[in-house]
Amino acid sequence: MVRQVLAQVAATAAHTGVDALSPRVRAALEAVPRHRFVPEAVRDLAYDDSALPIDCDQTISQPFIVALMTQLAAPDEGSRVLDVGTGSGYQAAVLSALAGRVYTIETVPELARRAAALLAELSCDNVEVRCGDGFAGWEEHAPFDAILVAAATPEPPPPLVEQLARGGRLVVPLGEPFQIQELVLIRKREDGTVATVRELPVAFVPLTRSRC
Repeated sequence: MVRQVLAQVAATAAHTGVDALSPRVRAALEAVPRHRFVPEAVRDLAYDDSALPIDCDQTISQPFIVALMTQLAAPDEGSRVLDVGTGSGYQAAVLSALAGRVYTIETVPELARRAAALLAELSCDNVEVRCGDGFAGWEEHAPFDAILVAAATPEPPPPLVEQLARGGRLVVPLGEPFQIQELVLIRKREDGTVATVRELPVAFVPLTRSRC
């Protein structure tokens, strides 16, 4: 799987500016057992570089996209990171190996419960799972050094931009539901203004408001 991801990173470098994964991101991908985060019916595909269906009409993202979003977010050992759209918990597990503290929000109660249980079983002790409205972020734990959003929205949610620390990075797919979107990196400058870089065409499920 990691070889496939590295090939995709190289193939898209002209668009993203990312020509290699950091050793820490690569090690996290190698360490997290992706097969634990997918349903039994598709477990034989767990280490393909492809998105896969999970329950509740959701998906687990393609490993290349997880790797790219993680690389763009650039978490370090002291980072406080917000992961919007927990899903299976796979992205949160990768971030757990890289960041100081990970807060992850899922709008579907059943997925939030399952992800919390699995992350605890895998000793991702620096991850906190919440069932709630990812659009609104998690204000009590802000500001965040990095925010990753695993669902598409036409515009960056204002609460997430507000909760981003100065010098922080927000990685989010922007575009209409069920169409090709663009993965965007938003950096907050020290003066509070933001700079936006469009990275790559992507396809994500839409960001939905809370069912919790």
